[in-house]
Amino acid sequence: MRLSLRPILTSFIAAAMVVTVAAGAPAPAEPRAGAPKPAVAEAGGTAPVWGECPPAPSGITRDPRQRCATLRVPLDYRAPRGRSIEIAISRIAAAQPGSRRGILLSNPGGPGGSGLDMPSQLTFALAPEVLDRYDLIGFDPRGVGHSTPVTCGLDTTKQFTLLLPYPAPDGSIERNIAFARETAAACAEHSGDLLPFITTANTARDMDRIRAALGEPKLSYFGISYGTYLGAVYLSLFPGRDDRIVLDSAVDPSLVWRDMWRTWNKAVAVRLPDFLAFAAERDAVYHLGATPDEVRRTYDRLTSALDERPLPNPGGPVFDGNVLREVTRSRLYYDGYFPIIAEVWRELATAVSGSTMDTAILTRLDRLATIGKIGGAGRAEIPADNLVAALYAVICDDAAWPRSVALHARQTAADRRAWPVTAGMPSNLWPCAAWHSRPVEPPVTITGHGPRNVLITQNTRDPSTSIEGARGMRAALGRRAAMITVDQGGHGVIGLSRCADEAMNSFLATGALPRRDRFCPAPPADAVARSAPSPYIPSNGPL
Repeated sequence: MRLSLRPILTSFIAAAMVVTVAAGAPAPAEPRAGAPKPAVAEAGGTAPVWGECPPAPSGITRDPRQRCATLRVPLDYRAPRGRSIEIAISRIAAAQPGSRRGILLSNPGGPGGSGLDMPSQLTFALAPEVLDRYDLIGFDPRGVGHSTPVTCGLDTTKQFTLLLPYPAPDGSIERNIAFARETAAACAEHSGDLLPFITTANTARDMDRIRAALGEPKLSYFGISYGTYLGAVYLSLFPGRDDRIVLDSAVDPSLVWRDMWRTWNKAVAVRLPDFLAFAAERDAVYHLGATPDEVRRTYDRLTSALDERPLPNPGGPVFDGNVLREVTRSRLYYDGYFPIIAEVWRELATAVSGSTMDTAILTRLDRLATIGKIGGAGRAEIPADNLVAALYAVICDDAAWPRSVALHARQTAADRRAWPVTAGMPSNLWPCAAWHSRPVEPPVTITGHGPRNVLITQNTRDPSTSIEGARGMRAALGRRAAMITVDQGGHGVIGLSRCADEAMNSFLATGALPRRDRFCPAPPADAVARSAPSPYIPSNGPL
């Protein structure tokens, strides 16, 4: 899931050698011994009562058949009779009850993405023979949306380029250190009683509570991006309760989470040439350069100019080089966003070349880039920063982060030199480095034990979950899985590749998993699937 908009360093490193970012923070809570037993997911609960769903978010087309309900689950599965929280779930019943096989649970990624409308969105991506056989089940993961939500009280507009930790234009990370400390404290103040338990492992336990409440012996699953890791954790925690599993655009489970962000350096660099070629082929329209090299020089010129002289933006973050970097990075997720990137670059080229600022340009840029509108749920009943708060909760509580300022500073400086497109952001420190609690349990070990029932789909040039990460998931699952690799760029496969779609639909409908890993050639350049993002993929979260 993605955030879509979203002193000299050397001397700073020397001064920070003995400093940790959490200096002055309360002593972190110690992990509680032992992990909850999987069997607790069977305990208690009644069948859900289906009714009307909460109002749909703006831009979501909801299937009128979709119904919603709530379940109560333990906040802490070590204390199943203690405090409980709500999980919002949704369902579209199988189109042909006589052909029904079971439930297909889904997760859109994030972490922090709302999945309540995934059933409606999946009706665009799944073949009729799949829709005939499964009840499509969605849910807002714990801490998210209409489930008991978390908040850190953040202003996601003013703090836009700090939510993903871009260094200052000169490379300094001092402001990132301050933001990490302040945000960790704010999260603890606003949601400290919930945060330690907003984890992937507990969300997987909630999934099993959903399965049990629906009276199903097993569940099938579709997860994208972060949802692939969630699915793999479920497989490992609840062996024998999984039926047919699809993991689209996979996370390497050995890299959770800081090392996962660091894979963005290479992944974005590998993906960017796709856009450079797109813009060069349309130089008559966008005037960014007639060759990919010329377009890249335009990008370098614009980021440098905006680093030196940011453009004012009343009511939102200034348009600096980091805003341009993040708009570009996040819009590399789908080919259908390439015109947006090109239009933003063209508008900025006009703006930086003028001696005065045209307010009409600011209006057009704000519309094109949706600057400063990330992180909010867009609904009054959900905290405005819920997506970001839930993201932080999961990545900070799944695994402990290094707290050394010197380590982050060194790696950020090295990455700025080696990977200038991402400017050191992937290695910089997050609020996790100053988090007020420690993980309550170690990360779940992902293994290949179990039946051969997992299909992984992956693009070769994914800017978020790289091909190397998917290979890590493939290796972890071993003989359980088959992987289909598609020769295309972007984040998300299903709905954008007929080759992969056919294999997935056949697997879900019949159980026919490819006998061996497969490679799909690039779709035709004029294919409809290449012209716009798949309609079912939500645009929230960095993964």
